[in-house]
Amino acid sequence: MEFVALIVRNGIYTKLKEELERIDENPNYMTVPAALRELEKIEMVRGHDQIYWLDHAVTKTQKVILKAFGMDVAYVKHRANRIIEQLKIADNIGW
Repeated sequence: MEFVALIVRNGIYTKLKEELERIDENPNYMTVPAALRELEKIEMVRGHDQIYWLDHAVTKTQKVILKAFGMDVAYVKHRANRIIEQLKIADNIGW
């Protein structure tokens, strides 16, 4: 298990380093744990009207991290909308 986790972590590190070097940023400021903490901030909330939405706009740092993995804000919004639709269906059938 630890070996697989090390492979995944190294893959994340490599992608981040390549993206940061591509945009001429210092790759040392973004560690793997820091990147994961930053991405954890992308969250959905449920409002009083029982509708889900993204809690905050995607930040510049989050955009850089997402771009390293071939994603962008449009992809995040698309996935959030798919989750919202699935949650609506689950609410309608009483899950």
